[in-house]
Amino acid sequence: MTRKEISIHYLELLEKGEIEQLLLLFSGDALVDSPVYGIMPAPNFYQDLTNDTSNSELKLLGVFEENDSDILALYFNYKWTLKNNALVDFDVVDIIEFDARNKIKRLKIIYDTVVARGLVKQLKD
Repeated sequence: MTRKEISIHYLELLEKGEIEQLLLLFSGDALVDSPVYGIMPAPNFYQDLTNDTSNSELKLLGVFEENDSDILALYFNYKWTLKNNALVDFDVVDIIEFDARNKIKRLKIIYDTVVARGLVKQLKD
């Protein structure tokens, strides 16, 4: 698969909650940098996300890539329903950095967290 195909497949797996399959797209030492959860190993991030999520709906809005670059950006809308049924609806950009084997080695998530941060905090309290 191309990096673009891997990235789109990543979104499909994320939406379905198929985390075991999703993690196969990542290198063993991959990190996720999230504005709500912080920087952590990919398995830990997706476990925390799964624990807090009852449903995800994702709509791809664009894929941005440069020739001869290991970095690709996904732009999508995320309708995230938390376990307490609170809904967070936001546009997000994921910056995906690939290694030489086309495994995701770093994923940086960028979005406005004003609503999400408060709702996740309520979920944890």
